[in-house]
Amino acid sequence: MKVFISHQRRDSHVATRVSQRLWTHHQIESYLDVVDSRLGMKGEELADQIRLELTRCTQLLAVVTANTEVSSWVPWEIGVAAEREYPLASYSDGTKPYEFLASWPYLRNDQELDKYAVESKVAAQKQRQLAMESGVTLDSVGIGTRRTVTREFYKALRRSLNQ
Repeated sequence: MKVFISHQRRDSHVATRVSQRLWTHHQIESYLDVVDSRLGMKGEELADQIRLELTRCTQLLAVVTANTEVSSWVPWEIGVAAEREYPLASYSDGTKPYEFLASWPYLRNDQELDKYAVESKVAAQKQRQLAMESGVTLDSVGIGTRRTVTREFYKALRRSLNQ
């Protein structure tokens, strides 16, 4: 399991803190472009690199603040992840989730981030189990299986967050 953390550059400090908490408290690996030296690229080359990094992840967590309004990459990354049926959620500094994020669970503090981590591990285990039962590798799990696991993840996380 690996979480792609999408954020606007000005929110790198928040994204870094989220990434560190996922690792230190839950041993959940994440991809954070702050530490990726290859992201000096532009345009199509950058989009290809982000797509590649997304394929190495199993879900996406978007850091959302007032700065997100000026980002073209955060909505694009969310769109790519949604198309792949990855579990999505947003982490906010208290900013109300944008309308395009309202259909996914949102997190507002470390305690909710911890609940996200717990439910993420459950979903990852469920996906591994379904892959084994189907006799396929985790990388080749079909989109229908991912969709089922993702919807169960949303239900469980929303219940845990009272949303």
